[in-house]
Amino acid sequence: MNNDLIYVYCISNKLPDFRKNKEFEGLSCISFQGFYVVVKMVPESEFSEENLKKNLSDISWVDTNARSHIGIIGLLMEYSTVIPFRFGTIYNTREGLKEFVRDYSESLMGNFERIEGCEEWAVKIYCNRKALSEQIDDLSIEASDLEKQIMASSPGKAFLLRRKKTDLIENEVNRLTKTYGQEFYDEINKLCEASALNNLLPKELTGRDDMMILNVAFLVRKNKVDEFSAAIKSLKLKYNELGFDIELTGPWPPFSFIMIKEQI
Repeated sequence: MNNDLIYVYCISNKLPDFRKNKEFEGLSCISFQGFYVVVKMVPESEFSEENLKKNLSDISWVDTNARSHIGIIGLLMEYSTVIPFRFGTIYNTREGLKEFVRDYSESLMGNFERIEGCEEWAVKIYCNRKALSEQIDDLSIEASDLEKQIMASSPGKAFLLRRKKTDLIENEVNRLTKTYGQEFYDEINKLCEASALNNLLPKELTGRDDMMILNVAFLVRKNKVDEFSAAIKSLKLKYNELGFDIELTGPWPPFSFIMIKEQI
């Protein structure tokens, strides 16, 4: 049988008008207890538990379908506040989906109150350690003092001090990346309702030569997004010469700020 499983995109706080965008074709809404669950009927051949597990190992399939999932939720966010569901959330029956809404209704309402009027924005900060180390004498008193000793020493002693400075530079760069990372976070966080720290990604995943030092999701009020974006731009310009780069993306579905708890 085809089209016999329920694929869930999100729960909206308003009844969606699927005529507003051609990307909404095939979507429907299950209304229950004042919540509007946006769904699409999908075939078992792709989305049964067994077949979905197989498809999740297909990078091309995942990329296409995950992009579509995020894209549709993003479009729905333009018209209402939504609680997004993870890609690949499947229910076998309408009754099972309604049971979820019934069991978690209080938590769902609390989440809507938390994210109402807000957007999730992702901030990733990178550091070019080589660029930072080349300016270490201007940023570190210890490094500056050691360089003065090297300049005033005999060749033999200068050689030993340079080896010592190599270790010092590594330690000072580590210290400075943590210091600046905290400063960036504190400055940006002042403009947000909430924040969520994410794992740092290795170069193999970022595709960049510089090192990620901060990976944060921020919940920003829509009327403060321009101010938020301007603050990011200002920090980027201010610290670019030191080797820091700030990457801002969004708005994203507020996955990082949804906390569903079963009613007691």
